[in-house]
This record gives sequence, structure tokens and C-alpha cells, in this order.
Amino acid sequence: MLQTWKLILAYDGTGFRGWQVQPGERTVQGELQAALGRICGESPLPQGSGRTDAGVHALGQVASFALAAPIPLENLQRALNRTLPPAIRILEAKTVRSAFHARHSAVAKTYEYRLFRGAICPPFLAPYVCACSWPMDVNALQTSARLFVGRHDFLSFAATDPDLASRGLDEDAEPDQRPTPRLGFLTEPPVSASIRTVFSSAWEARPSPDGDLLVYRIRGSGFLHHMVRNLVGTMLDVGRGRLSADDIPGILAARSRAAAGPTAPARGLYLLSVEYDEAVGGQHLSA
Repeated sequence: MLQTWKLILAYDGTGFRGWQVQPGERTVQGELQAALGRICGESPLPQGSGRTDAGVHALGQVASFALAAPIPLENLQRALNRTLPPAIRILEAKTVRSAFHARHSAVAKTYEYRLFRGAICPPFLAPYVCACSWPMDVNALQTSARLFVGRHDFLSFAATDPDLASRGLDEDAEPDQRPTPRLGFLTEPPVSASIRTVFSSAWEARPSPDGDLLVYRIRGSGFLHHMVRNLVGTMLDVGRGRLSADDIPGILAARSRAAAGPTAPARGLYLLSVEYDEAVGGQHLSA
């Protein structure tokens, strides 16, 4: 009898080509699938709550899959952490109801973007932050961040790069769920495809022994491809004075990637946590 498993995992995305399996590339999903095969002789493709890009990190990614082997909870977690590379750690493993799906059952996600504000970024910290040594108006950052709260069309903050040819508009879509690609949005997607609800959006200063961090945290119902990094890149242009916070409503209304700012580097982004309805994703079943 198949049991549905839910994993919470953390990973350093530096050495991976993102979450999703890609031929000939080292990915988090691929490493997890291979580890399951070595442990229990089954190789289900773990479904993630979303697909992080190359260089993006996770502190609370969620994956789900089904296994026939009757493995005790603590044994699977221990075995996976012994088998997986050190850059991937399983924080929690439990069985859940068969209706649970790491992506489809999610009701909210939280991402964090970290800026290093010191004069010289230490080399051991560099893969995990975006170094930002230029003057920054933090009040302008906060003002612009608040403007993203609510239900908006975020098409201006969705990727338009060639990766869309194989990925689609939605950051959270699985390969078999993607909408038909519209490279460069020559054919404009319907408004409903790019509407998302942002529950909170704010910057905070975070002291660090190596230099202060400026951290952006956003919680929302879902995210488009590159959406958080494009929001950050646009807000950094506001903080530097290249744009004004008053420009944000117009950028949203434009529904054009060209209206917004640059894409912030992947290394500063973290998938912090994923939330689920308790009736589906929170109940634990004995293994």
C-alpha cells in the first residue's frame, strides 16, 4: 500500500542548477530522487512546493511523494541525511493523507532576500547574499514594499527570458501543469494568469557580526517566475533614486517587464517556508 510522504528540507543552492530535474545537470530534485532509489529501491519523482532557480537557497522547501516500502519516520529522515550531499538536509519527514501535494495543497509561501550592507563582503558569505555597498534610502524601500501588498497583476515582474520556452509563466507550476509559453509575452497572457495576492511585504535591518544585512521578506499566495527577484531589483532602483516609489503603481499597471527594474541576483534569495491547510497538509499519520 502506498504511503504519501511530506518532507521539509533545506539546501544551499550554490552548487545546483535549481530544484527541477534537468538532463545532465545536478539538481535538488534529482539528488533527492536518486537518494530514495538507493535507500528503498523506489524512485518516485518528489514534487516540490515550487521550483527554485539555480543559486537560490531554501530553508523550508516542501516535497511530497508516495512510497510502498513501510519505512519508520525517523529511519527515512536519518537515511536520507546520510545519503544526500551535505548541501541538502531533511529537517522533517512524516506521512500525510494521500490528498496532500506539496504544490497543489499550499496556501501561502514566504521568501526572503538578503542584502549585505558592509563595505567588503566576506568571501564565505558572498554566495548567500547580494552585496550592496552603495547608498540606499531605506525609507523609500519600505514605502515601495508596502505598495505590493494586496491582490495585483504582477506581469511586469515576471521573467521574459528564454527560459520561459521550457518553464512557463508560473514559478509554482510543475512541468505537466505549465501554461503554453509566450516567449517575451508577444502574445499577452490573460490577466488572471499573472494575478497574485501578497499578504505582507517589508524590509528590515538585521545586525550581523560581518556587517549589517538588509532583509526583504514577502509572503504571498504564489509567485511568478523571477517575481521576487524582480521586485527586489525594482525596489533597489527606488532606494538608489533611479525610480520613485510613486512609480510602482504605474509599473504594475503597465503589465510589461520593460517597465520594471532589473532582476536581483539569485544568491540572495531564500524560500523560507510554505503553509498548508491543516486538514490536508498538517495532519500526521503513523508510519
